[in-house]
Amino acid sequence: MPPKKQVVEEKIQLGRPGNNLKIGVVGLPNVGKSTFFNAITSSSVPAENYPFCTIEPEESRVAVPDDRLDWLFTLYTSKKIPAFLTIIDIAGLVKGASEGHGLGNAFLSHISAVDGIFHVVRAFDDPDVVHVDDEVNPGRDLETIHNELRLKDTAMLNKYIDGNARNIERMGSGGTVDDKKRKEEFAIVTKVRDWVVAGNDVRKGNWSNREVDVINAQPLLTSKPVTYLANVSEKDYIRKKNKYLPAIKKWIDENNPGDKLIPFSGVFETALAALSEDAAAAAQFLESKGAVSAFPKIITLGYDQLHLMHFFTAGEVEVRAWTCRKGVKMTEAARCIHNDIADSLIQVDVMKFDDLKAAGSEADLRAAGKLHIRGKDAIIEDGDIVYFRSGMGRAKK
Repeated sequence: MPPKKQVVEEKIQLGRPGNNLKIGVVGLPNVGKSTFFNAITSSSVPAENYPFCTIEPEESRVAVPDDRLDWLFTLYTSKKIPAFLTIIDIAGLVKGASEGHGLGNAFLSHISAVDGIFHVVRAFDDPDVVHVDDEVNPGRDLETIHNELRLKDTAMLNKYIDGNARNIERMGSGGTVDDKKRKEEFAIVTKVRDWVVAGNDVRKGNWSNREVDVINAQPLLTSKPVTYLANVSEKDYIRKKNKYLPAIKKWIDENNPGDKLIPFSGVFETALAALSEDAAAAAQFLESKGAVSAFPKIITLGYDQLHLMHFFTAGEVEVRAWTCRKGVKMTEAARCIHNDIADSLIQVDVMKFDDLKAAGSEADLRAAGKLHIRGKDAIIEDGDIVYFRSGMGRAKK
């Protein structure tokens, strides 16, 4: 008999499932969070020079740049609709926030509601912009934020442990199936608590699928992916040199290796955003500065860190980028468009973007035999151009 085919268990991701995910902008007061948010969303959140200028979180959507969507638009000459990333500006955090100092409790509850973090750290000197700790020290600032997040996670995990310890002890070594499940969950939460107390972020642990299930049931702050954004002066951004960046990079490599760092200039981006309705003036501004905006890279990386990707629908009415989690089946991708399409999905016509671009048209792609028919349980891939065939008829051409 041939050996049995081994089934590889699909790795569950940390974080809540879903396609409408959000990123929160966090950091100490006066590091440039609201300036960043205002420029990237072209909104008008106050950006004053005093702590806790932002109290209630502000929310906005930004288009995710994708050259493939632009090319499809030129091919189909129909309405173009990009995918969006939701960004939330969250109030500044100070040391002691986990104990309620400053706007701590509100701040931390707002972080619980997002799925990823843009951590803005100050990397510029300006005597007119006060620092909450009186001097610019990025390493200390980074440590402050992460310590407060870990302390809050520790408090939440301890609350669960303290509230269940007596009942778990009463169960002893036996018990029902449900008792064994509760004891397993208790052991996992205790393991995660010990990991956090040791100075680690939850997201950096090597967790089993069962452990991830338990972790995802807890609103843990350090389980969320983080991208670090260093706010530098306009001069430093243009010349691509800053005295604080090596220390920031060193801190990341020592504490959260693998996390990304992107420098940007709030002053530069604000000036560029003011020209957003005048393409010629914006182009002239960029040429005069010899620099480009960091925002497309930041948005794309934020989108990627949430394990999101694009698939497309294209036709005479519109070309559209849709957002879904990486690794989902066709059924779940269809659900991004409409539940009824997903529930009655039969099969999917799939064109690979590179194949379509090489062919030059749908007709030539079909003639080359490059149109693929996939079942509803197939995995959708980044850049797929799809026609969902369902009981509702041919959906979303």
